[in-house]
Amino acid sequence: MKFQQDLLDYISTSLVTIGETVSIAESVTSGLLQLAFSQMPNSSLFYKGGITTFTLPEKRRFLDSNCIEEQENDFETQRMADIMAVKVASSFGTDWGISSTGYAKSARNSGFHVFSFCSFSYKGEIILSKRIDLDDKSKALDAQLYYTEFILGCFKGALNQILI
Repeated sequence: MKFQQDLLDYISTSLVTIGETVSIAESVTSGLLQLAFSQMPNSSLFYKGGITTFTLPEKRRFLDSNCIEEQENDFETQRMADIMAVKVASSFGTDWGISSTGYAKSARNSGFHVFSFCSFSYKGEIILSKRIDLDDKSKALDAQLYYTEFILGCFKGALNQILI
């Protein structure tokens, strides 16, 4: 599994340049975002860690969801991605929080669709929130890899906004 090296280098250089940190909460990407960040040059200077919550009980525990109403699609919603991004940044004490949740393969709970949500929090505020739809016949690993590359590309764009 190889990610675009120029993309990883750009993210690394940007975060080191601005002196900011990032943490990740993921579900649908199953650790691929964490893997990508761990492969970046100087990652220990900006990548503080992450959590993979793959099932509903773990998401509830991580998010301390006693106060969060249960949502459609087993929490696989844009709102859940937003909450995850803010929570992971708060938990790890980072400037940035990145989250992913959704479905890598067609399932009954997804209405037999393949989609995911990603969110970026920056200093406690959501600055980007997106839904990614794929072909319903997508293979799970292909979907996860696509989501990961897409999220990394979006993060590069978010960093560009900060650097301007």
